[in-house]
Parts: sequence; C-alpha cells; structure tokens
Amino acid sequence: MKEKSFATLPVFLVDDEASVLHATAAILHSAGVAHVHMVDDSRELLSALEQQPASAILLDLFMPNVTGTKLLPDIVHLYPEIPVIVMTAAQDVETAVRSMKEGAFDYLVKPVEESRLVASVRHALEVHSLRRQMGVLKHYLLSDCLQNNDAFAGIITHSRKMRALFQYLEAVAVSAEPVLIGGETGAGKEMFAHALHKLSGLTGQFVQVNVAGLDDTLFSDTLFGHKKGAFTGADQSRAGLIAQAGGGTIFLDEIGDLSMASQVKLLRLLQEHMYFPLGSDVARPSDARVVCATNCNLAQRMRQNQFRSDLFFRLSVHQIEVPPLRQHKEDILLLLQHFLDEAAASINKPAPEPSNELITLLSNYHFPGNVRELRAMVFNAMALHRGGPVLAMDSFRQTIQKQQKSGADNSPTEPSDGLPVIIPGRFPTLEEVEEAMVREALKRAKGNQGVAATLLGLSRPALNRRLARRAMQPES
Repeated sequence: MKEKSFATLPVFLVDDEASVLHATAAILHSAGVAHVHMVDDSRELLSALEQQPASAILLDLFMPNVTGTKLLPDIVHLYPEIPVIVMTAAQDVETAVRSMKEGAFDYLVKPVEESRLVASVRHALEVHSLRRQMGVLKHYLLSDCLQNNDAFAGIITHSRKMRALFQYLEAVAVSAEPVLIGGETGAGKEMFAHALHKLSGLTGQFVQVNVAGLDDTLFSDTLFGHKKGAFTGADQSRAGLIAQAGGGTIFLDEIGDLSMASQVKLLRLLQEHMYFPLGSDVARPSDARVVCATNCNLAQRMRQNQFRSDLFFRLSVHQIEVPPLRQHKEDILLLLQHFLDEAAASINKPAPEPSNELITLLSNYHFPGNVRELRAMVFNAMALHRGGPVLAMDSFRQTIQKQQKSGADNSPTEPSDGLPVIIPGRFPTLEEVEEAMVREALKRAKGNQGVAATLLGLSRPALNRRLARRAMQPES
C-alpha cells in the first residue's frame, strides 16, 4: 500500500474536554492545518495511531482512564518520528521538566495563546517532515530503487543523473514544504513538477501559472482572486488559483521574474499559509503545496537586489537542478526514437529509422534549447519527410547551422564572445588553428565529413576543398 503523504497526515488532538478539542481544532483549521483528528477517550489513542499515522499529537496530561503522563513515554517509544506537544493546565516546573525529559516536543500551558499554539504546531510539522525525509533518503541510498516508476513515465531517460533526481523527488514528496526546480529552458522542469504532484498523493488539482510579466495587481488577482467591487469591472467575486489548487499543488513557473511587491505576498503565503483576496481584509487559509521553477540564477538576482533572500531561502527548502541535455547525452538516441514514434503517429505515417550519421551529428550538438529543441527538430523533420526507411538529415543540418551562425549555441556557463581567449605559449597562426579545428571536428564526427562540416559551420564542398588542399586525413 502506498504510504500517505505528509500533507494528508492529521494532527491528533487528545483531550477529554469536548470544548477544548473543538476550540483547538478551529484555531488550527483557521491557520491552514486542514486535517485534524480529535480523540476524547485516551484509551483509544494507541489503537487509532495503528490505523491512522499522525504528523503531530497535542496531548493533555490529566485525563480519566489513561493519563497523558502514562501515554507520553509509550507514544515516544512506539512512534519516535511523531512530535508530541503537551498541552495542559499544570503550570509547575517539575511537570514540564519531566515531560520534556520523557520526550515531549513542546510544553504549552492552558489557556494557550493562539499564536503560540499555531507556531508550536507548525514547528512540529516541519520537524516531522524532516524526520520522515531522512528516513526515506536513507532507504534510497541503501536500496537504489524507485517506489513509483509510473510517476516518471513522461520523462524519457536512462541516465543515472536523472534517476538520482527521481529518488530525491520521491523522498521530498512526503513533505509539505516548497520545492524549487531550477534548470535551463526546455530541460523539463514542468515535467518534474507534474511528477512531484503525482508522488505527493495529494488529492487536489495540479494548477500551473507562469508569473513572468505579471504586475503586482494581476499577480494578486490571478493567485488570490478578488471580492465583488474590488476594482472597476469586478462585477462578481472570483476565487484565485490558490483556492483552485486547495489540497493539491500550485506550480509557479518563471518565479525569478516576479516583482518585488509580489514576492512579499508570496512570502506571506509560504510563512502563514494565509492570503488576502483583492478587496478583502479577511485572511483565507491555504493548504496548497507550492512548487516553483526558474531558469534564472536566483543567487545572482539576490546580489543585485532583484530577489528577496528570505523568499529564496523559504522556497529552496527542497531544491533540484534539472540538468541540460548536453549533460546526459546518453539519452539523445532514446529521446530521438521516442519523438520519432510520437511525430509519426501524429501524422499517421510509419516512423523512419535515424541514420548513424544523424545520431553522430546530434551527439556532437550542444542543444541550447535542450529536450524541447530536440523534439521540435524531430517533428519538423517528420513533417518534411517524403517517405523511405531512413530519416533525412537536411532539416537537422539547417537548424544546427542556423543556431551556430546566430551564436545561440552557447551554454550559460561557458565563455561568451566578449571574454578573452587564453593561449599559453607561442601564439598559433590562423592556418594552424584551422587545421586543429578541422581535425577535432573529424575526430568528433568519427570520420564522417558531412557531420564534421556541419559542426564547423561549413558546406560539405567547402570542407572537401580544405581537406584536399592540405591532404588531411581523419584521425583514428
């Protein structure tokens, strides 16, 4: 049976007074704690925990039948991962010290201030989440296995680097904390967000919004909604996407482009699990899990005072970096065949075979647009394919040459045209540089002159003339 996600595990309230149970539950519900389980007979607690795991327990010490003093050490022994918050009317220091020694996570004296109660429960939930994640990570490190391969079915790969990310996602899926997904455009960040939602076990929707280009008002209206009459044209109230994602996941793409004013509102949502619709002064709770993605360097944006550091650290409790395609080139052939089958099916044609020459060419290409660019290449080639068992290469060559001429084939981490070239020792002549480049291109192309010409940005006849002039042969 699949383990329930952290976000669905309830907080147990154990007290023999019904008024205390209902008042405490109301406070937690208003603070965004959606799942609360009330136990008014202490004798039923341990059997209830066997049937339903808990994320935290609020325990009264003085109850009839079985006291909290007796239950506390049993809970700590049987369920060490569950934080137990003692909440009792006893104010003496001796009772508090004894409770903490026996494993209580916190000690609250009735009547408890709402802010103190909420802060203690939230802290307990965070600790419980971290404890579970450590257990899951330890399991994956020891077993090197995946529990739910189906969640990653849409990500075509046999790369060990990608598999390690899958294992990390399975581990953090049990957490309610935000996840920050980084990576270049086209690398597959959205697919990782979808996989995380499937793994989480959340029953709500996966709701996606690209926040790039949204000013603060549009951001607030899109996410938080508005009351009737909040602004001109607001003829009726509208729930925002946060409400739509209740019990599920809200995926905020291009988070690095969010305005500073909107960053403050997002930070409040993450810290308090509350938000204000436009035109309303009544806060509403949110239990949507927040997942964000960016292709920006947020650390650099922080240094430039374009991104709040407190928001960054709140967002990056769990953080993954999706590698660009050039860092898992072993997947190129697998992706090429997958996209060929997909493209052929979309136009009701049989899928041709890729030639060895095409595979060599793509294996030497940098793919600035990553997996998305490869897919576009394949679909374009299939649309132009006029039949035959082997896929034509012309469209691939043209796309790659166009990218090379435009200078788009540059990694963000590699030197740009404006940086100096460091050449130690004697400065080579242009003829020597040309010869070295041609030899390297032929080596990478495994002797295929057509592929080497494409890598060099030359036509096949132009390369042939250079080879004939120097009588150069491919290196073995």
